[in-house]
Amino acid sequence: MPDHIADRSGLRGDCARCFGLCCVALPFAASADFAVDKPAGQPCGNLRGDHRCGIHTDLRRQGFTGCTVYDCFGAGQKVSRITFGGQDWRGGPKEHARLMFDVFPVVRQLHELLWYLTEALSLPAARPVHAELRAALEKTERLTGRTPGELAALDVAAHRQEVNVLLLRTSELVRAGVRGKKKDRRGADLMGARLKGADLRGACLRGAYLIAADLAGADLRDADMIGADLRDADLTDADLTGAFFLTQPQLDAARGSAGTRLPESVTRPVHWAARL
Repeated sequence: MPDHIADRSGLRGDCARCFGLCCVALPFAASADFAVDKPAGQPCGNLRGDHRCGIHTDLRRQGFTGCTVYDCFGAGQKVSRITFGGQDWRGGPKEHARLMFDVFPVVRQLHELLWYLTEALSLPAARPVHAELRAALEKTERLTGRTPGELAALDVAAHRQEVNVLLLRTSELVRAGVRGKKKDRRGADLMGARLKGADLRGACLRGAYLIAADLAGADLRDADMIGADLRDADLTDADLTGAFFLTQPQLDAARGSAGTRLPESVTRPVHWAARL
């Protein structure tokens, strides 16, 4: 696959090049993930004047775990530096700030799709749909380059549905290469499930609720992980080799160990070291 397709460096958040958009545009509610309530469009109380977080190194201890497992997939710097040409939301007209806050979540969704499409194109088993995937990737890239007004009006849900058809086909092709009967747990409620050592190789876990599930030692090789909720799931010594459509935010929300085997597309979360 060409290097420009395989490269996903631009699909990772770069806070140094962003105007702290996730800390302003998005709402959050007081919960186990956030210490306080904050409405959309209002800056977080921890956001400094230079758009940096004042408690970045202490977020978990101060009750902002939700911030540590969030990734904009590079949408923050795209909106800040390209879509709005480096024009800050501070000090300008309210209409400018409001439009920027409306555009940010749209571009974030588009960048997430770019992440999945890029990964799909790296999977040899998906070769029968590579041409369609490449066309979808190029279309999605073009959409991210639209004007602020066009992006705010974009029916991103319809585009996601178009792309999802291809991602589903990709999943079927990849998992078809796994021997034996593959478990279909798409959208399943597996909260707190006891799946220690479970054979989930080649399983479809799309959108499954695996919150606080015990997946210690589970075989998750070649499993479709798109949208699976892994908050507080125990992945100690689990094998996720070849698991696809797994994102860093999903992994950051889980618990794991030095023995957890991961695909090359993600990195071992720093906070897992505390459990070693």
